[in-house]
Amino acid sequence: MTESAIRLGLVLPDILGTYSDGGNAEVLRLRARWRGIAATITEIGYHEPVPSSLDLYLLGGGEDEAQALAAAQLRAHPGIQRAAARGAVVFGVCAGLQLLGADFTTSDGVRHRGLGLLDAVTSPGRQRAVGEVVVEVGAELGAEPLTGFENHLGRTRVGPGARPLGRVRAGTGNGDGTEGAVTGRVLATYLHGPVLARNPALADLLLGWVLGAPPAALPLPEVGRLREERLQAARRGARR
Repeated sequence: MTESAIRLGLVLPDILGTYSDGGNAEVLRLRARWRGIAATITEIGYHEPVPSSLDLYLLGGGEDEAQALAAAQLRAHPGIQRAAARGAVVFGVCAGLQLLGADFTTSDGVRHRGLGLLDAVTSPGRQRAVGEVVVEVGAELGAEPLTGFENHLGRTRVGPGARPLGRVRAGTGNGDGTEGAVTGRVLATYLHGPVLARNPALADLLLGWVLGAPPAALPLPEVGRLREERLQAARRGARR
């Protein structure tokens, strides 16, 4: 990170922007600003080289064709991989999760190489996972349950070189009772929302990784009340 500002990279929003996951970058920018920390967002479009100098990279969701295009582009321009090697933070959602893994297979049966930043492999499931999700996470990830919504066909197997983000209490997630994947400062999830708006503790975890220490607390009780309402609604839906 520079002394002047946190540098956020929103990667391929033109093809990985189906579910408004670009809002995650704005959440991080605002939560930094509310603490007196400047943050800038650089949008990196398709066919643009990916700089390796940013502090945090965000990838969103998209359809199979967009995901395959993104994989080829990001392998050809390996700025994210170089940044991750020096300790930059990388955050992926849905297609972003699958892209960050070793490989993924699209619904047409074609296997694509991923970026290899997570020990994870994805293949199509029998039924699309759609709906609200509740995920229990450990204390190192904030302890508060995560909520979001999912819309994906993929089933992701996390290998020994990574660990799941948490355990699913409602919804599908990876398809084996776990959700997402983490290794080092690379973290990915199937949750939309945008997920960082719905789960401020997760947003602050990412900011803390960039800053080198947890950021100061933000007294925003209305955000906490809204989170609790969403969590209760998701749990009621799961019971039905």
